[in-house]
Amino acid sequence: MLQASEMPEAAVFKLFAETADFVVLDKAPGISFHSEDGAGLVVQAAAELGYPLFSVHRLDKVTSGLILFAKSSAAAAALAELFATQQIQKYYLALSTGKVAKKQGWVKGDMAPARRGAYKLLSSMQNPAISYFLSFGFNEAAELPPRCRLYLIKPFTGKTHQIRVALKSVSAPILGDELYQAEVADRVYLHAYALNFHYQGQLYQYRQAPMAGLLFQSQAVQQQLQGAWLEPWSLAWPKL
Repeated sequence: MLQASEMPEAAVFKLFAETADFVVLDKAPGISFHSEDGAGLVVQAAAELGYPLFSVHRLDKVTSGLILFAKSSAAAAALAELFATQQIQKYYLALSTGKVAKKQGWVKGDMAPARRGAYKLLSSMQNPAISYFLSFGFNEAAELPPRCRLYLIKPFTGKTHQIRVALKSVSAPILGDELYQAEVADRVYLHAYALNFHYQGQLYQYRQAPMAGLLFQSQAVQQQLQGAWLEPWSLAWPKL
């Protein structure tokens, strides 16, 4: 397993891409979207970039990876509409050591608050959270914990804690996510991996492998990301 000294030092965020209307940031794990005890991602990024940012979607504090910000209110309205009508595809990565109930498939159901700030998945379908996931096992690779699987998740809705709850519901809580009874780890292993959308007649496709997390840096995980999951938007995802 990799040692901490081999890992790159994480900044709060990195500027991943920029256009006239929006920026894409690569957010570090453990950074709040909004300001809590100190300045959050929005405030820090706007200060460093030197212009206002308009939020169009969010990432949990524990989640790393790609997040999109508009550079004007008009662009924000246009991008928010794309998110609302499911025209922006998002893809997430996660690791779990749980004994998963199924290796791929749909997770659908309403979500309700549970204890300690967590959420739970219900069997009702009035306003459901909807996700589809694939997974890959590592055949007990020496550099990874026993039963460790890599998950690629495509959410079709945007509910709070949606992916964390979805994987917990199939007995695969995300490694490090103690709120959902997962094993302790050096981080919560959830990463916003890729974005795919059309905006003003142009196709935008962004992919960023996770840079934080000892297990994400393992050779076995990197091989899967450089191989079959290199272009997640090209996989045969089902439609709603």
